[in-house]
Amino acid sequence: MTSFFTHKFREKSPIEIVGIIIFGVIAITGLAILFGFVIMWLWNWLMPDIFGLTTLTYWQAVGLFILLKIFLGGCCGGSSKSSSKKSKDECKKDSKTDFSKWKYYDKFWKEEGDQHYKQYIERQLNQAPEDPSESDVE
Repeated sequence: MTSFFTHKFREKSPIEIVGIIIFGVIAITGLAILFGFVIMWLWNWLMPDIFGLTTLTYWQAVGLFILLKIFLGGCCGGSSKSSSKKSKDECKKDSKTDFSKWKYYDKFWKEEGDQHYKQYIERQLNQAPEDPSESDVE
């Protein structure tokens, strides 16, 4: 995981990294506030009319949200008793967040990356369509 962060923040200055962290904290705080208001609004709109329940304050809605996250197991939807350890290990092995191979990235790029990149560019230029209207516009 360390190699992933090293790769992602290689070209960033410390000021940019601090800015990203501050933006992340502000975004998470904003989403937490938004979730509280959305839950409060939906509850107060539906539950009193349908089930005759009382209305919620903002902090009660936030508490309800936290309680539901605890009961339902967070973002993953809880764990299933029928799932085996083998399937969990396979999931972790194929996970997109497995960055154990990133430790080889710098060495590869220094040894072979530039050469392979130039070969790739040459292949792309040789395969380029003759009519410019046929090319993909990005």
